[in-house]
Amino acid sequence: MSELRISGLHVEVETETGPKEILKGVDLTIGTGQVHAIMGPNGSGKSTLAYSIAGHPKYNITSGSVTLDGVELTEMTVDQRARAGLFLSMQYPVEVPGVSVANFLRTAKTALTGEAPKVRTWVKEVNAAMEKVGLDSTFATRSLNEGFSGGEKKRNEIAQLDLLDPKFAILDETDSGLDIDALRIVSEGVNRYTEAGDRGVLLITHYTRILKYVKPDFVHVFVDGHVVAQGGAELADQLEVSGYDEFVKAAKVDA
Repeated sequence: MSELRISGLHVEVETETGPKEILKGVDLTIGTGQVHAIMGPNGSGKSTLAYSIAGHPKYNITSGSVTLDGVELTEMTVDQRARAGLFLSMQYPVEVPGVSVANFLRTAKTALTGEAPKVRTWVKEVNAAMEKVGLDSTFATRSLNEGFSGGEKKRNEIAQLDLLDPKFAILDETDSGLDIDALRIVSEGVNRYTEAGDRGVLLITHYTRILKYVKPDFVHVFVDGHVVAQGGAELADQLEVSGYDEFVKAAKVDA
C-alpha cells in the first residue's frame, strides 16, 4: 500500500509587501484506495496546497514535509515528483500551441516509464482514452488545450490521468465550470481511476456536486491555511446545508 503523507506543511508566497504565509501547518495522509476531499471557502489555501505538493516554484515551503512512500518530495524537481507517481489536474489547464495532445502525452509517458510507447499502439490507446471522456479522436491531433472549452480541457486532463496512471492524483477543482454532462463524464473518469484500488485521490472542490458522483472516504474542511474539521461523506452533506460560516468563525476565534 502506497501513502502520500503531508506533515506540518507551512508555505508562503512573495507579495509586494513581503512574504505572506498561506499554509499554516497542514497534516494529511492519503492511502491508496482512498478518496480525500478538501472543501473550503475561496482564499483558504486549497489550491496552494495542490501546487506546493506538485512543486510550483511560486510557493515556498518554509517547514514541514511531503513524502510518497517515505521519500521526501519537497527535495525533488517537478518532473521527479511526477516520475515518483504524482499527478496534478490543474484548475486552469494551460494552452500549449504547437504541441499536439498525442505528442504531449507520448512525451510524458516516455518520461515516466523510460521507454517510448510504440506509435501504432499508442495512437489506439490515446483514441480510446479520448472516447471514454467523450472527446472526438481529432482532439489528439490538436494543440494541447488550444481552443478547447473549459469542459474539454477538464475532460482532456482526465484522459491524461487514464493514460499516465499515477499512484496519486491531486485534482484541483476539476468540477469548476463544468455543465451537468461534463461533470458526469469527468466523475466517471475519476471513478475508473480509483476502481483499481491501488491509487489515491486528493480532490479539491468548493462544492458538493461532484461528491454526489465521486464518493469520498474522507472530507476535510480547509480554512485559513489548515484543516479545521474532518469526517466522512456526511460532512459534505452538512456543508451543503450550512456552508462554511461556522468553521470560518471558529477559526477566527481560535486565531
